[in-house]
Amino acid sequence: MGSTGETGPGRPGDARDRDSEGRARNARPRDGLGRPLPYDADGVPRQPEGVVRTPEETVAEAQRLLDEGKPFHAHEVFEDAWKSGPGEERELWRGLAQLAVGLTHAARGNLTGGARLLRRGAGAAEAWVSESGQPRPHGIDVTAVAGWARELAGEVEREGRSVDAGERAPRLRGVGPAGR
Repeated sequence: MGSTGETGPGRPGDARDRDSEGRARNARPRDGLGRPLPYDADGVPRQPEGVVRTPEETVAEAQRLLDEGKPFHAHEVFEDAWKSGPGEERELWRGLAQLAVGLTHAARGNLTGGARLLRRGAGAAEAWVSESGQPRPHGIDVTAVAGWARELAGEVEREGRSVDAGERAPRLRGVGPAGR
């Protein structure tokens, strides 16, 4: 196989996956943690890109995906909010997206990268709260979520093993496991 691309069912060996506007897009199916699977494998449905949601819809959809052990997909929901929401909220949503990606990496076994992203996302979300003066934006308990992220980062570094993303999902609005 050459450097021009992979071959697979319905895919020429010299073509890259592209979207309708010609941008490179990987069309391979993905598992629940966003890892690419072979072209002919059954994967988890991907989140549609560019969906504009209300903040309430964003938090609810991201929490559902986190609870299902799909932090990669939750990150895509936060990314949509970061890109389509009001400019003054972009850093909040970006920080939450980093937290979801950090959990993704911790679940995939990339412990160093996962811990780094968990801490970076926690810091970004807390900085946004500090600058905005809004301690619970859209009902999100940023203090509790940042604490969860730092605790998980320390745990994966100490224990040196991946985590179950669904079992370790944060509670965005601070409701504990009994409230799931």
